[in-house]
Amino acid sequence: MKRRTLLAGATAFAAAPAIGRAAEKTRVVWWHAMTAALGEQVNHLVEAFNQSQDAIEVLAIYKGGYADVLTTTIAAFRAGQAPHLAQIFEVGTGSMLVAGKATKQVWELIKETRVAIDPKAYIPAVRGYYSLADGRMASMPFNSSTAVMWYSKDAFRKAGLDPDKPPETWPDVVKAAQAIKAKDAAEIPVTSSWLSWIQLEQYSALHDIPFASRSDGFEGLDAQLEINSKPHVKHMQRLLDMAKDGTFKYAGRDNQPDQLLVSGKAGIHFNSSGMRGDMVKSAKFDWGEAFLPYDPEIIKSPLNSIIGGASLWTMTAPGRTPEEYKAVATFLKFIGNPENDAYWHQHTGYVPVTFAGFELSQKQGFYDKNPGADLPVKQLTRGPVTSNSKGLRLGRLVEIRNIIYEEMERAFQGNQSAQQAMDSAVTRGNKVLREFEKAAKA
Repeated sequence: MKRRTLLAGATAFAAAPAIGRAAEKTRVVWWHAMTAALGEQVNHLVEAFNQSQDAIEVLAIYKGGYADVLTTTIAAFRAGQAPHLAQIFEVGTGSMLVAGKATKQVWELIKETRVAIDPKAYIPAVRGYYSLADGRMASMPFNSSTAVMWYSKDAFRKAGLDPDKPPETWPDVVKAAQAIKAKDAAEIPVTSSWLSWIQLEQYSALHDIPFASRSDGFEGLDAQLEINSKPHVKHMQRLLDMAKDGTFKYAGRDNQPDQLLVSGKAGIHFNSSGMRGDMVKSAKFDWGEAFLPYDPEIIKSPLNSIIGGASLWTMTAPGRTPEEYKAVATFLKFIGNPENDAYWHQHTGYVPVTFAGFELSQKQGFYDKNPGADLPVKQLTRGPVTSNSKGLRLGRLVEIRNIIYEEMERAFQGNQSAQQAMDSAVTRGNKVLREFEKAAKA
Protein backbone atom coordinates (compact mmCIF):
# COMPACT_ATOMS: atom_id res chain seq x y z
CA MET A 1 0.00 0.00 0.00
CA LYS A 2 1.20 3.48 -0.78
CA ARG A 3 2.06 5.09 2.53
CA ARG A 4 0.02 8.15 3.45
CA THR A 5 1.29 11.02 5.56
CA LEU A 6 -1.00 11.95 8.43
CA LEU A 7 0.79 15.24 8.96
CA ALA A 8 0.32 16.52 5.43
CA GLY A 9 -1.02 20.02 5.13
CA ALA A 10 0.27 21.45 8.41
CA THR A 11 -0.72 25.02 9.11
CA ALA A 12 0.43 27.82 11.33
CA PHE A 13 -1.52 28.58 14.49
CA ALA A 14 -3.87 31.54 14.48
CA ALA A 15 -3.14 34.44 16.76
CA ALA A 16 -5.21 34.94 19.88
CA PRO A 17 -7.30 38.10 20.22
CA ALA A 18 -5.51 40.81 22.14
CA ILE A 19 -6.87 41.50 25.62
CA GLY A 20 -4.39 44.12 26.67
CA ARG A 21 -1.06 44.17 28.44
CA ALA A 22 -0.67 43.31 32.07
CA ALA A 23 2.19 43.72 34.51
CA GLU A 24 1.77 40.06 35.39
CA LYS A 25 0.40 37.41 33.11
CA THR A 26 -2.90 35.77 34.03
CA ARG A 27 -2.20 32.08 34.48
CA VAL A 28 -4.59 29.38 33.28
CA VAL A 29 -4.00 25.84 34.53
CA TRP A 30 -5.25 23.05 32.25
CA TRP A 31 -5.38 19.42 33.37
CA HIS A 32 -5.42 16.91 30.52
CA ALA A 33 -5.11 13.20 29.69
CA MET A 34 -3.04 13.29 26.50
CA THR A 35 0.15 11.20 26.36
CA ALA A 36 2.98 10.57 23.91
CA ALA A 37 2.46 12.26 20.52
CA LEU A 38 -0.91 13.66 21.59
CA GLY A 39 0.68 15.19 24.67
CA GLU A 40 3.30 16.80 22.44
CA GLN A 41 0.55 18.36 20.34
CA VAL A 42 -1.16 19.71 23.47
CA ASN A 43 2.11 21.32 24.49
CA HIS A 44 2.57 22.70 20.98
CA LEU A 45 -0.90 24.21 21.07
CA VAL A 46 -0.26 25.81 24.46
CA GLU A 47 3.13 27.14 23.43
CA ALA A 48 1.65 28.69 20.30
CA PHE A 49 -1.02 30.43 22.35
CA ASN A 50 1.45 31.68 24.95
CA GLN A 51 3.67 33.14 22.24
CA SER A 52 0.77 34.77 20.42
CA GLN A 53 0.08 37.32 23.17
CA ASP A 54 1.69 38.58 26.38
CA ALA A 55 -1.21 38.79 28.84
CA ILE A 56 -2.01 35.12 29.48
CA GLU A 57 0.07 32.05 30.27
CA VAL A 58 -1.54 28.62 29.91
CA LEU A 59 0.08 25.77 31.80
CA ALA A 60 -0.87 22.28 30.58
CA ILE A 61 -0.44 19.49 33.14
CA TYR A 62 -0.88 15.78 32.45
CA LYS A 63 -3.03 14.21 35.18
CA GLY A 64 -3.31 10.60 34.05
CA GLY A 65 -5.99 8.88 32.00
CA TYR A 66 -9.50 10.18 31.46
CA ALA A 67 -10.92 8.57 34.60
CA ASP A 68 -7.99 9.94 36.63
CA VAL A 69 -8.59 13.48 35.38
CA LEU A 70 -12.28 13.30 36.29
CA THR A 71 -11.61 11.92 39.77
CA THR A 72 -8.74 14.32 40.48
CA THR A 73 -10.72 17.33 39.24
CA ILE A 74 -13.68 16.53 41.49
CA ALA A 75 -11.38 16.11 44.49
CA ALA A 76 -9.58 19.37 43.69
CA PHE A 77 -12.85 21.29 43.47
CA ARG A 78 -13.92 20.00 46.86
CA ALA A 79 -10.60 21.21 48.24
CA GLY A 80 -11.06 24.62 46.61
CA GLN A 81 -8.13 24.03 44.25
CA ALA A 82 -9.69 23.10 40.92
CA PRO A 83 -7.78 23.87 37.71
CA HIS A 84 -9.17 26.48 35.35
CA LEU A 85 -9.76 23.85 32.67
CA ALA A 86 -10.20 20.09 32.82
CA GLN A 87 -10.33 17.67 29.89
CA ILE A 88 -13.25 15.34 30.64
CA PHE A 89 -14.13 12.37 28.46
CA GLU A 90 -17.53 12.29 26.81
CA VAL A 91 -18.99 9.66 29.13
CA GLY A 92 -18.35 12.01 32.06
CA THR A 93 -20.58 14.70 30.56
CA GLY A 94 -23.70 13.65 32.49
CA SER A 95 -21.81 13.76 35.77
CA MET A 96 -20.29 17.17 35.03
CA LEU A 97 -23.67 18.66 34.15
CA VAL A 98 -25.00 18.01 37.64
CA ALA A 99 -21.85 19.39 39.28
CA GLY A 100 -23.62 22.70 39.92
CA LYS A 101 -21.34 25.57 40.88
CA ALA A 102 -18.23 23.45 40.33
CA THR A 103 -18.30 24.42 36.66
CA LYS A 104 -18.90 27.54 34.62
CA GLN A 105 -20.54 26.39 31.43
CA VAL A 106 -19.47 27.80 28.08
CA TRP A 107 -22.70 29.75 27.57
CA GLU A 108 -22.14 31.40 30.96
CA LEU A 109 -18.50 32.08 30.14
CA ILE A 110 -19.45 33.79 26.88
CA LYS A 111 -22.12 35.88 28.59
CA GLU A 112 -19.86 37.01 31.43
CA THR A 113 -16.62 37.63 29.52
CA ARG A 114 -18.13 38.76 26.20
CA VAL A 115 -15.40 36.85 24.36
CA ALA A 116 -16.80 36.15 20.90
CA ILE A 117 -17.14 32.36 20.83
CA ASP A 118 -19.81 31.21 18.37
CA PRO A 119 -21.33 27.83 19.33
CA LYS A 120 -22.93 27.58 15.86
CA ALA A 121 -19.44 27.33 14.34
CA TYR A 122 -19.17 23.81 15.78
CA ILE A 123 -20.41 20.71 13.96
CA PRO A 124 -23.91 19.93 15.34
CA ALA A 125 -23.19 16.30 16.22
CA VAL A 126 -20.18 17.49 18.24
CA ARG A 127 -21.78 20.58 19.76
CA GLY A 128 -24.97 18.70 20.65
CA TYR A 129 -23.19 16.11 22.78
CA TYR A 130 -21.81 18.87 25.01
CA SER A 131 -24.90 21.06 25.14
CA LEU A 132 -27.99 21.37 27.31
CA ALA A 133 -31.39 20.21 26.07
CA ASP A 134 -32.15 23.79 24.98
CA GLY A 135 -28.96 24.00 22.91
CA ARG A 136 -26.77 26.09 25.20
CA MET A 137 -23.19 24.81 25.07
CA ALA A 138 -21.89 23.52 28.39
CA SER A 139 -18.31 22.50 27.59
CA MET A 140 -15.91 23.24 24.77
CA PRO A 141 -15.43 20.48 22.17
CA PHE A 142 -11.76 19.55 21.86
CA ASN A 143 -10.61 16.09 20.84
CA SER A 144 -13.44 14.30 19.08
CA SER A 145 -13.58 11.05 17.15
CA THR A 146 -16.32 8.75 15.98
CA ALA A 147 -16.58 5.08 15.05
CA VAL A 148 -15.95 3.74 11.54
CA MET A 149 -15.57 0.41 9.79
CA TRP A 150 -11.97 -0.51 8.97
CA TYR A 151 -11.28 -3.36 6.57
CA SER A 152 -8.41 -5.19 4.95
CA LYS A 153 -8.37 -4.69 1.20
CA ASP A 154 -5.93 -7.58 0.99
CA ALA A 155 -8.44 -9.87 2.72
CA PHE A 156 -11.22 -8.63 0.45
CA ARG A 157 -9.18 -9.45 -2.66
CA LYS A 158 -8.36 -12.93 -1.35
CA ALA A 159 -12.05 -13.51 -0.59
CA GLY A 160 -13.09 -12.42 -4.08
CA LEU A 161 -14.66 -9.19 -2.81
CA ASP A 162 -14.23 -5.76 -4.37
CA PRO A 163 -11.66 -3.94 -2.20
CA ASP A 164 -13.03 -0.58 -3.29
CA LYS A 165 -16.63 -1.39 -2.37
CA PRO A 166 -16.90 -2.09 1.36
CA PRO A 167 -20.27 -3.36 2.64
CA GLU A 168 -22.79 -0.59 3.33
CA THR A 169 -25.43 -2.60 5.19
CA TRP A 170 -25.33 -5.23 7.93
CA PRO A 171 -26.65 -7.95 5.61
CA ASP A 172 -23.72 -7.11 3.32
CA VAL A 173 -21.32 -7.31 6.27
CA VAL A 174 -22.60 -10.82 7.05
CA LYS A 175 -22.12 -11.90 3.42
CA ALA A 176 -18.61 -10.42 3.31
CA ALA A 177 -17.71 -12.16 6.56
CA GLN A 178 -18.90 -15.49 5.17
CA ALA A 179 -16.81 -15.00 2.02
CA ILE A 180 -13.74 -14.12 4.08
CA LYS A 181 -14.20 -17.24 6.19
CA ALA A 182 -14.85 -19.50 3.19
CA LYS A 183 -11.63 -18.41 1.48
CA ASP A 184 -9.66 -18.22 4.75
CA ALA A 185 -8.82 -14.67 3.73
CA ALA A 186 -8.31 -13.45 7.29
CA GLU A 187 -7.79 -15.10 10.65
CA ILE A 188 -10.86 -13.30 12.01
CA PRO A 189 -13.59 -12.24 9.55
CA VAL A 190 -15.17 -9.56 11.79
CA THR A 191 -14.43 -8.11 15.21
CA SER A 192 -15.07 -4.90 17.12
CA SER A 193 -13.45 -2.72 19.73
CA TRP A 194 -15.63 -0.64 22.07
CA LEU A 195 -18.57 -3.02 21.66
CA SER A 196 -21.09 -1.03 23.72
CA TRP A 197 -20.13 2.33 22.19
CA ILE A 198 -20.16 1.09 18.60
CA GLN A 199 -22.68 -1.76 18.45
CA LEU A 200 -25.28 -0.16 20.75
CA GLU A 201 -24.72 3.57 21.16
CA GLN A 202 -23.63 4.28 17.59
CA TYR A 203 -26.12 1.73 16.23
CA SER A 204 -28.94 3.58 18.01
CA ALA A 205 -27.91 6.97 16.63
CA LEU A 206 -27.52 5.79 13.02
CA HIS A 207 -30.96 4.17 13.07
CA ASP A 208 -32.73 6.96 14.99
CA ILE A 209 -33.82 4.64 17.79
CA PRO A 210 -33.50 5.55 21.49
CA PHE A 211 -30.69 4.16 23.59
CA ALA A 212 -32.57 5.56 26.58
CA SER A 213 -35.79 7.43 27.22
CA ARG A 214 -36.09 11.19 27.74
CA SER A 215 -34.11 11.90 24.55
CA ASP A 216 -31.25 9.67 25.67
CA GLY A 217 -31.20 11.50 28.99
CA PHE A 218 -31.07 15.05 27.65
CA GLU A 219 -34.54 15.85 28.96
CA GLY A 220 -34.23 14.58 32.50
CA LEU A 221 -32.39 12.54 35.10
CA ASP A 222 -35.28 10.06 35.15
CA ALA A 223 -34.19 8.48 31.86
CA GLN A 224 -34.37 4.70 31.52
CA LEU A 225 -32.38 2.43 29.22
CA GLU A 226 -34.20 1.07 26.17
CA ILE A 227 -31.56 -1.24 24.69
CA ASN A 228 -33.81 -4.27 25.08
CA SER A 229 -35.93 -3.07 22.17
CA LYS A 230 -36.56 -5.34 19.19
CA PRO A 231 -33.89 -3.68 16.95
CA HIS A 232 -31.21 -3.84 19.66
CA VAL A 233 -31.94 -7.46 20.52
CA LYS A 234 -31.99 -8.45 16.84
CA HIS A 235 -28.59 -6.83 16.30
CA MET A 236 -27.18 -8.53 19.38
CA GLN A 237 -28.56 -11.85 18.14
CA ARG A 238 -26.85 -11.27 14.80
CA LEU A 239 -23.49 -10.88 16.55
CA LEU A 240 -24.16 -14.03 18.59
CA ASP A 241 -25.06 -15.98 15.44
CA MET A 242 -21.91 -14.73 13.71
CA ALA A 243 -19.80 -15.69 16.72
CA LYS A 244 -21.34 -19.16 16.66
CA ASP A 245 -20.54 -19.72 12.98
CA GLY A 246 -17.04 -18.31 13.32
CA THR A 247 -17.49 -15.06 11.39
CA PHE A 248 -17.35 -12.72 14.43
CA LYS A 249 -14.97 -12.77 17.36
CA TYR A 250 -15.54 -11.01 20.69
CA ALA A 251 -12.01 -10.08 21.69
CA GLY A 252 -12.44 -8.09 24.89
CA ARG A 253 -13.66 -4.81 26.28
CA ASP A 254 -13.00 -1.25 25.14
CA ASN A 255 -9.78 -1.06 23.11
CA GLN A 256 -8.44 -4.54 23.92
CA PRO A 257 -9.11 -5.77 20.33
CA ASP A 258 -7.23 -2.86 18.72
CA GLN A 259 -4.18 -4.95 17.84
CA LEU A 260 -6.34 -7.23 15.73
CA LEU A 261 -6.96 -4.24 13.47
CA VAL A 262 -3.40 -2.92 13.27
CA SER A 263 -1.92 -6.40 12.75
CA GLY A 264 -4.30 -7.18 9.90
CA LYS A 265 -5.71 -10.30 11.56
CA ALA A 266 -9.27 -9.05 11.09
CA GLY A 267 -10.94 -8.76 7.71
CA ILE A 268 -13.41 -6.17 9.07
CA HIS A 269 -12.88 -4.33 12.33
CA PHE A 270 -15.11 -1.70 13.94
CA ASN A 271 -13.13 0.90 15.84
CA SER A 272 -12.59 4.58 16.48
CA SER A 273 -11.69 6.91 13.62
CA GLY A 274 -8.85 7.96 15.92
CA MET A 275 -7.02 4.76 14.91
CA ARG A 276 -5.97 6.37 11.63
CA GLY A 277 -2.64 7.52 13.02
CA ASP A 278 -1.76 4.01 14.18
CA MET A 279 -2.87 2.55 10.85
CA VAL A 280 -0.72 4.96 8.85
CA LYS A 281 2.26 4.35 11.10
CA SER A 282 2.06 0.62 11.81
CA ALA A 283 -0.26 -1.32 9.46
CA LYS A 284 1.69 -3.45 6.97
CA PHE A 285 -1.29 -4.28 4.76
CA ASP A 286 -3.56 -2.48 2.33
CA TRP A 287 -6.47 -1.11 4.36
CA GLY A 288 -9.60 0.91 3.88
CA GLU A 289 -11.96 3.01 5.99
CA ALA A 290 -15.73 3.06 5.52
CA PHE A 291 -18.98 4.30 7.02
CA LEU A 292 -20.60 2.24 9.75
CA PRO A 293 -23.11 -0.19 8.20
CA TYR A 294 -26.85 0.09 8.76
CA ASP A 295 -29.96 -2.08 8.65
CA PRO A 296 -32.08 -1.06 5.63
CA GLU A 297 -35.15 -2.63 7.21
CA ILE A 298 -34.93 -0.05 10.00
CA ILE A 299 -33.80 3.05 8.13
CA LYS A 300 -33.21 3.82 4.45
CA SER A 301 -30.82 6.75 5.00
CA PRO A 302 -28.74 6.41 8.19
CA LEU A 303 -28.25 9.45 10.38
CA ASN A 304 -25.07 10.86 11.90
CA SER A 305 -22.83 8.83 14.15
CA ILE A 306 -21.99 10.21 17.59
CA ILE A 307 -18.68 11.26 19.03
CA GLY A 308 -16.14 9.91 21.44
CA GLY A 309 -13.20 11.76 22.94
CA ALA A 310 -13.34 14.65 25.38
CA SER A 311 -14.23 18.29 25.92
CA LEU A 312 -12.85 21.09 28.07
CA TRP A 313 -14.77 22.13 31.17
CA THR A 314 -14.23 25.48 32.88
CA MET A 315 -13.92 24.93 36.61
CA THR A 316 -14.58 27.34 39.45
CA ALA A 317 -12.62 27.95 42.64
CA PRO A 318 -12.78 30.37 45.59
CA GLY A 319 -11.32 33.75 44.70
CA ARG A 320 -11.13 33.12 40.97
CA THR A 321 -11.28 36.49 39.24
CA PRO A 322 -13.14 37.80 36.17
CA GLU A 323 -9.73 38.25 34.53
CA GLU A 324 -9.01 34.55 34.94
CA TYR A 325 -12.34 33.54 33.38
CA LYS A 326 -11.73 35.94 30.51
CA ALA A 327 -8.31 34.38 30.02
CA VAL A 328 -9.93 30.93 29.88
CA ALA A 329 -12.46 32.13 27.31
CA THR A 330 -9.71 33.70 25.23
CA PHE A 331 -7.80 30.42 25.15
CA LEU A 332 -10.92 28.45 24.24
CA LYS A 333 -11.58 30.85 21.37
CA PHE A 334 -7.99 30.36 20.22
CA ILE A 335 -8.17 26.58 20.00
CA GLY A 336 -11.46 26.85 18.11
CA ASN A 337 -10.02 29.14 15.41
CA PRO A 338 -10.13 27.42 11.99
CA GLU A 339 -6.34 27.33 11.62
CA ASN A 340 -5.86 25.75 15.04
CA ASP A 341 -8.76 23.33 14.70
CA ALA A 342 -7.43 22.19 11.31
CA TYR A 343 -3.88 21.87 12.69
CA TRP A 344 -5.01 19.75 15.64
CA HIS A 345 -7.10 17.55 13.32
CA GLN A 346 -4.28 17.04 10.84
CA HIS A 347 -1.63 16.29 13.45
CA THR A 348 -3.62 14.00 15.75
CA GLY A 349 -6.20 12.11 13.70
CA TYR A 350 -9.10 13.56 15.68
CA VAL A 351 -11.86 15.12 13.59
CA PRO A 352 -12.13 18.89 13.19
CA VAL A 353 -14.84 20.12 15.55
CA THR A 354 -15.77 23.19 13.50
CA PHE A 355 -17.10 23.53 9.98
CA ALA A 356 -14.38 26.06 9.21
CA GLY A 357 -11.63 23.71 10.39
CA PHE A 358 -12.95 21.01 8.07
CA GLU A 359 -13.30 23.39 5.14
CA LEU A 360 -9.78 24.73 5.67
CA SER A 361 -8.40 21.20 5.68
CA GLN A 362 -10.18 20.61 2.35
CA LYS A 363 -8.77 23.83 0.92
CA GLN A 364 -5.26 22.89 2.00
CA GLY A 365 -5.55 19.58 0.15
CA PHE A 366 -5.20 17.48 3.29
CA TYR A 367 -7.87 15.00 2.20
CA ASP A 368 -6.40 14.69 -1.27
CA LYS A 369 -3.12 13.64 0.32
CA ASN A 370 -4.85 11.49 2.97
CA PRO A 371 -7.77 9.70 1.28
CA GLY A 372 -10.51 8.74 3.71
CA ALA A 373 -9.50 11.16 6.44
CA ASP A 374 -12.65 13.18 5.77
CA LEU A 375 -14.97 10.17 6.06
CA PRO A 376 -15.57 10.53 9.85
CA VAL A 377 -16.58 14.18 9.38
CA LYS A 378 -18.96 13.25 6.57
CA GLN A 379 -20.51 10.57 8.78
CA LEU A 380 -20.87 12.99 11.70
CA THR A 381 -22.62 15.56 9.51
CA ARG A 382 -24.89 13.11 7.68
CA GLY A 383 -28.64 13.72 8.01
CA PRO A 384 -30.48 15.85 10.59
CA VAL A 385 -29.39 15.53 14.22
CA THR A 386 -32.32 14.08 16.19
CA SER A 387 -33.02 13.41 19.85
CA ASN A 388 -31.67 9.91 19.23
CA SER A 389 -28.49 10.95 17.41
CA LYS A 390 -27.02 13.87 19.34
CA GLY A 391 -25.43 11.68 21.99
CA LEU A 392 -26.08 10.38 25.49
CA ARG A 393 -26.69 12.33 28.67
CA LEU A 394 -26.56 9.54 31.25
CA GLY A 395 -24.84 9.60 34.61
CA ARG A 396 -22.28 6.94 35.53
CA LEU A 397 -22.16 5.81 31.92
CA VAL A 398 -18.79 4.09 32.39
CA GLU A 399 -20.39 1.85 35.01
CA ILE A 400 -23.37 1.18 32.73
CA ARG A 401 -21.05 0.21 29.88
CA ASN A 402 -19.33 -2.30 32.15
CA ILE A 403 -22.71 -3.81 33.02
CA ILE A 404 -23.49 -4.12 29.31
CA TYR A 405 -20.14 -5.83 28.74
CA GLU A 406 -20.84 -8.31 31.53
CA GLU A 407 -24.22 -9.24 30.08
CA MET A 408 -22.89 -9.44 26.51
CA GLU A 409 -20.03 -11.67 27.67
CA ARG A 410 -22.47 -14.07 29.33
CA ALA A 411 -24.38 -14.24 26.04
CA PHE A 412 -21.23 -14.85 23.98
CA GLN A 413 -20.35 -17.65 26.42
CA GLY A 414 -23.72 -19.26 25.70
CA ASN A 415 -25.11 -18.65 29.17
CA GLN A 416 -28.07 -16.49 28.12
CA SER A 417 -29.96 -15.31 25.06
CA ALA A 418 -29.69 -11.93 23.38
CA GLN A 419 -33.04 -10.91 24.89
CA GLN A 420 -31.97 -12.00 28.37
CA ALA A 421 -28.69 -10.13 28.05
CA MET A 422 -30.35 -6.88 27.02
CA ASP A 423 -33.14 -7.23 29.60
CA SER A 424 -30.62 -7.78 32.38
CA ALA A 425 -28.45 -4.87 31.18
CA VAL A 426 -31.50 -2.61 31.25
CA THR A 427 -32.56 -3.72 34.75
CA ARG A 428 -29.09 -3.33 36.23
CA GLY A 429 -28.30 -0.16 34.31
CA ASN A 430 -31.55 1.50 35.37
CA LYS A 431 -30.67 0.82 39.00
CA VAL A 432 -27.44 2.77 38.47
CA LEU A 433 -29.38 5.61 36.83
CA ARG A 434 -31.81 5.81 39.76
CA GLU A 435 -28.92 5.97 42.21
CA PHE A 436 -27.37 8.75 40.14
CA GLU A 437 -30.69 10.60 39.97
CA LYS A 438 -31.14 10.39 43.73
CA ALA A 439 -27.61 11.65 44.41
CA ALA A 440 -27.93 14.50 41.89
CA LYS A 441 -31.15 15.72 43.50
CA ALA A 442 -29.87 15.44 47.06
